[in-house]
Amino acid sequence: MTEGLVRRVLDTASLGPDAVPLSPSALPASTRPVAPAAPLAATGPQPGTFLGRGFDTCTAPAQSTMNAWRASSPYRAVGIYISGANRSCAQPNLTAGWVTNQTANGWRLIPIELGRQAPCSTRYTLLISTDPATARSQGATAATGAVNAAQALGIPAGSAIYNDIEHYPSNPSCRAAVLSYLSGWTDRLHALGYLAGMYSSGSSGIADVASAYDDPAYSRVDHIWFAWWNGVADTDAGPYAPAEYWADSQRLHQYAGDVYETWGGVQIRIDRNYLDVSTDGGGGPPPVWSSVVDNGTAGRFSASANWGTSAYSSQRYGTDYRFADPVLASDVAWFRVDVPATASYEVSVWYPADAGYNDSTPFVVATTGGNRTVRVDQRFTGGRWVSLGVFALAAGDGDRVGVSRWTSGTGYVVADAVRVTRV
Repeated sequence: MTEGLVRRVLDTASLGPDAVPLSPSALPASTRPVAPAAPLAATGPQPGTFLGRGFDTCTAPAQSTMNAWRASSPYRAVGIYISGANRSCAQPNLTAGWVTNQTANGWRLIPIELGRQAPCSTRYTLLISTDPATARSQGATAATGAVNAAQALGIPAGSAIYNDIEHYPSNPSCRAAVLSYLSGWTDRLHALGYLAGMYSSGSSGIADVASAYDDPAYSRVDHIWFAWWNGVADTDAGPYAPAEYWADSQRLHQYAGDVYETWGGVQIRIDRNYLDVSTDGGGGPPPVWSSVVDNGTAGRFSASANWGTSAYSSQRYGTDYRFADPVLASDVAWFRVDVPATASYEVSVWYPADAGYNDSTPFVVATTGGNRTVRVDQRFTGGRWVSLGVFALAAGDGDRVGVSRWTSGTGYVVADAVRVTRV
């Protein structure tokens, strides 16, 4: 039965006084919920531990192209633009299935975020703030978005994500903004279990991060990827970064750019790279605690009989999700999370989006200072993790995140899944 049909039935139906919920086992086999297929995923962290040649190009190539180049080219790593507001190329091929196919065929992936650029850039309009605190916050926001994109593609924790900051005419203010932005980027990626990388030209971004290598005011990225088109396939950064910096398999060198190559009869315009990277480079990200609770997680979700169950949307997390009409009364569906220590945690929620869902759904977070409510428009941004913010949560097992029906907004309120991550 589809959700659309359920809606029409509920508009005209009512429950009798002796009605009780029907368990899934009592349903005919043909109408029972079907467990979703296992999610597609890359075969391990990306690019992982790798020494050798790679290439990057604007649009992820078609499968036939990747197959032809895998059979005949010297390249075994490929850069892919997974996120960022300045990402200019369409990505019709870049799906979780594409990621799975390439890594299964032996390709290593170099995930790239092309977002905000240096405030002194003359090429872009979406820029990093010159205020250091704002720049850090912008970097953290970019990292959250990049991780969401990586996870949607099946690129797991332990992978490195590279923030592409194109060449800029550096000056002290611009340098401070870039370093602050990368600090927020690095700290948030580490909190989410990923390595932090940075791509830039040797003479601007790489020189700036190298100048702050031991500066405690800034967080150091784990990998540097430097553009220095000297035609030499190695990881020597020349005058831009001393050899003892990022020396533990933490470097990628883009040694030629905007060149055409043909392998297996297929031509692509690429940049050439040489990689010496490792998942242990720089010691790896610090341990991170994270917990996901779905509405179907045993003993971790509670809701009244007023909440229906649906598998209508393909954007759902897991087998199904819960939905209810809005009312001006307290009727909260709770997700229970066992928090290991009193600390700061990022709370994110997953829900399917639909034009018929609520435009002001109240999510309630039980913090150390009392309940905090964040309202979300569930008509948009579905099928992914959406951050509610960072909150102080107390140690222990209890109801941490709730979805309330108490809203003047219109449309169903939806409870699907929550993720709590220590930061």
